[in-house]
Amino acid sequence: MVTTHHLCLLRSTVLSVPVRLRAPRAPPHPRLPTASASASSYHGPTHLRRLRPLRAAAAAAGGASPDGADGAKRPAPAAASSSLGAALVGFARSNFLPLALIAGIALALMDPTLGCLAHKYSLSKYSTFGIFLISGLTLRTKELGAALEAWPAGLFGLASILLFTPFLAQFIMQIKFFPHEFITGLAMFCCMPTTLSSGVTLTQLVGGNTALALAMTAISNLLGIMIVPLSLAKYIGVGAGVSLPTEKLFKSLVTTLLIPIILGKVARETSKGIAGFVDGNKQGFSVTSAILLSLVPWIQVSRSRSLLLSVQPKAFAVAVTVGVLLHFALLAFNAAALHILSRLEQRGVSVFARNEYARAVILVASQKTLPVLVAVVEQLGGALGESGLLVIPCVAAHINQIIIDSIIVNWWRQRDQQFANAK
Repeated sequence: MVTTHHLCLLRSTVLSVPVRLRAPRAPPHPRLPTASASASSYHGPTHLRRLRPLRAAAAAAGGASPDGADGAKRPAPAAASSSLGAALVGFARSNFLPLALIAGIALALMDPTLGCLAHKYSLSKYSTFGIFLISGLTLRTKELGAALEAWPAGLFGLASILLFTPFLAQFIMQIKFFPHEFITGLAMFCCMPTTLSSGVTLTQLVGGNTALALAMTAISNLLGIMIVPLSLAKYIGVGAGVSLPTEKLFKSLVTTLLIPIILGKVARETSKGIAGFVDGNKQGFSVTSAILLSLVPWIQVSRSRSLLLSVQPKAFAVAVTVGVLLHFALLAFNAAALHILSRLEQRGVSVFARNEYARAVILVASQKTLPVLVAVVEQLGGALGESGLLVIPCVAAHINQIIIDSIIVNWWRQRDQQFANAK
């Protein structure tokens, strides 16, 4: 009997399982219950009681899948990816210059072959020519008149570049560091004139007075041919035999700076079609200038990659930190001096207080050029130390100043946009 009873139990269990899992057959035309009836009076299987209110809610929401009890719509995956892509594109547009500079440096560190090949064919000279050609094409005549009106600001900028900032070299020389060429190179960097291209490009991007930036760049580099040897002899080392290839530097300035500006300006003034095309594509020309500018650190880092990797990381990090602090000191000095000068002038709005002039002076007067320093180091012939070690910290300082200033320019542009939207 135990065995028979046990078999009956097994038979009953097996037969009951499909009956419980099988859903009752719906009538041909079922009557849809209300929401309250579905929740209270319907006593069907558990999975149907859960599905039917969800179907009713979906029908009430117009067929959209609810996010919760309130029936909120979930964002579609395609819309979420589209908004993310738009955000990334917007970030890339607003920070294109620093991203391009960082990308060029990363490319040079990973594989310097292309950068060295670009240096072999003097691509940096063509990029500088292109930058100033674009500057001439976008230069408006009224900016030239405004630059003449802002001559006090330009005069201060020249004094800062050639007289005030070289004074910091003697304090940098007091730093005890090994290798000593790193500190000597940064002190020499203080005595250099302003950059040939990046200051003008950044001024143009931020909406500053490009003519004023061009004037300070050209005059400071021309005067620097005579003043830089005196500054180096006074602050770095007396009797070091510092000399500059005057004729070579002068020809380089004429061919890479003055001629492209004149060509661009003449083309703009003689053809209304060219002027209209340039004015209608300002964003495209700004991006082109940024790309041309990013070629400079790409080529420089590619050339110096082997030396950079041979230096101890700790020593290189200290030199980079000193270079960054030096640039911040130049920015702070020029900004503070312009603020003080703007308070001294009582008649109307001071030229030192107007953004288009102040920003041009701050950017141009706070940067130092690398090509002139390289030319000086070559002429010294090792009198102040190993040439490669003298140049390495200056390459880093030159790149860092462009990156820092591009971030400042982007901040200025975003703030101006916020003010414009508030109006």
